[in-house]
Amino acid sequence: MLKIAVTGGAGSGKTSVCSRLKALGLEVISADDAAKQAVVPGSAALEKIAGIFGKKILLPDGRLNRKMLRQIITEDNAARKNLESILHHEISNLILKNVVQLEKEDRPMVVIEVPLLFELDLQDQYDRVVVVSASREPRIQRLMARDSISRASAERLINLQMPDAKKIEGADYVVRNEGSEADLINSVDVLFENLSNMATKKSS
Repeated sequence: MLKIAVTGGAGSGKTSVCSRLKALGLEVISADDAAKQAVVPGSAALEKIAGIFGKKILLPDGRLNRKMLRQIITEDNAARKNLESILHHEISNLILKNVVQLEKEDRPMVVIEVPLLFELDLQDQYDRVVVVSASREPRIQRLMARDSISRASAERLINLQMPDAKKIEGADYVVRNEGSEADLINSVDVLFENLSNMATKKSS
């Protein structure tokens, strides 16, 4: 089974790319969804996070206050690394479990959305890497709208991440998200055709 990683900086549009690939019939696994699974109330990962960041990081119902945590890690690099060290193993295990299940079902290809692919040096675990790229200002605007955060917070988050140019160096495919939604859909449709042709050749 071909394992395709989709990555890109915050606000680049990688989730939109994955949504389109899913609409076209591909199986998609989201590392963000796995991260949410890893910190459900009562989980070991959530207990570790609360132990490091304090009970203030929990909502009244025991769930993780993701907005507060996001604010903390964008302002504190050491805190961000602590969080990544806790979640990386849990997320990887959840993704692997899903991949194994799809392999049992004899699926030809799976797409995995991995935001920190290069930062965590995971690229060698995948057959192909797709980087979703966008210029800085559209990313800032998307983050402000999506997360209801200030411009300064959006800029800090982008500044923490590896530059697009470095990610593109390790990409097999690049999807540029600079125009309209229709433009992005057209680009993803071309990507889908390329991936489908590659999967067909591999299976023949």
